[in-house]
Amino acid sequence: MTTTKSTNTVWHHATVSRADRENLHQHKSVIIWFTGLSGSGKSTLAHAVEDYLHNMGISTFVLDGDNVRHGLCSDLTFSDHDRVENIRRIGEVAKLIIEAGVITLTAFISPFKSDRNAARNLVPHGEFLEIYCQCPIETCEQRDVKGLYKKARAGQIPFFTGIDSPYEAPENPELAVNTKEQSLDESVQSVINLLINRGIIKDEAVTKQG
Repeated sequence: MTTTKSTNTVWHHATVSRADRENLHQHKSVIIWFTGLSGSGKSTLAHAVEDYLHNMGISTFVLDGDNVRHGLCSDLTFSDHDRVENIRRIGEVAKLIIEAGVITLTAFISPFKSDRNAARNLVPHGEFLEIYCQCPIETCEQRDVKGLYKKARAGQIPFFTGIDSPYEAPENPELAVNTKEQSLDESVQSVINLLINRGIIKDEAVTKQG
């Protein structure tokens, strides 16, 4: 698999700019990148945040790890090499979506710091918000809502993060959410507060939604 760029393409600058689209939506667009072990609550939190924002009239889209592997990344395995390519593709797609003025939420284990940093570096400073869903592997394994840990322990799923493949926790995420101790509502509010404090959404929109 190659990621070499073609030398026969020229970037086309759109007539309608990202700023125009953000002005239409009345909010800024950013990538909200949820990372954590399987079972840490990434997808649950991402979709709950999207639901909250949608009720505020904010344009959003969630890129979910399992869903993406049904189509865009259906040709990839869970080897370290393919995980890198998986996250590279997601980063590029997320970059395109925020150009549409849409707040983009991604829910991926994304176990390697270098891959998350590569995704961060695709966009200007402040437009990539890393949310670490912090949860002990023991708790994630107890939840095991998909039965994946059980299969991994039985040797049925190779390269499973936390079992036989490493997870490199974020060192300086924009937000760490303790999904073992915090309720879902509390976790959602933490993310919403971050968006308000960063000027991505307006406080009055939250008041109206409440």
